[in-house]
Amino acid sequence: MAKLQLSTGDNAPDFDFDTPWVAKERFYEKAGDNASVLIFLRYLGCPVCQMEMAKIKKEIDLFVRKNTRVFVALQSQPEIVAGLSNEKDWPFTIICDPNSDIFSQYHVTLGGILKYLHPAGLVAVVKATFQGFRHGKFEGRETQLPASFIVAPDKRITYAYYGKTICDLPSAEVLAAKV
Repeated sequence: MAKLQLSTGDNAPDFDFDTPWVAKERFYEKAGDNASVLIFLRYLGCPVCQMEMAKIKKEIDLFVRKNTRVFVALQSQPEIVAGLSNEKDWPFTIICDPNSDIFSQYHVTLGGILKYLHPAGLVAVVKATFQGFRHGKFEGRETQLPASFIVAPDKRITYAYYGKTICDLPSAEVLAAKV
């Protein structure tokens, strides 16, 4: 029987990826000998994802102090992200995975309409909208759930969290405390 989720102690899958500005990077190589936080969101046009990325950007020093690399995987096309922002805008690596191949390697699944329309998700959408985040181009799978992983320098997963709704992610403080 195939494993449904990755767990603490599992090897973190290595993968090739494109950023909006660089083609064909390799996860293990980019992480180097550092611990890494790997966060899976939906796509850049999603206001909740924009809000989450802004939070990570604001709290990046929590990870920098611990020599931890941060990666955010999106189901966005590289050219869409590059057209809406500059590489210097982001103190973390944006992974573009429009075909959800990396999402699949990490077993980050869809949530279905009930998890998409969960009250917590609707509250997050309202909060993001009030903070000025607006919906952009729809990409990827709309009911995609988020996930977060901490990968040790030896490339083993030391923390894995699979979201139960579209906005269910551990905070930067929680992730940094677990590095």
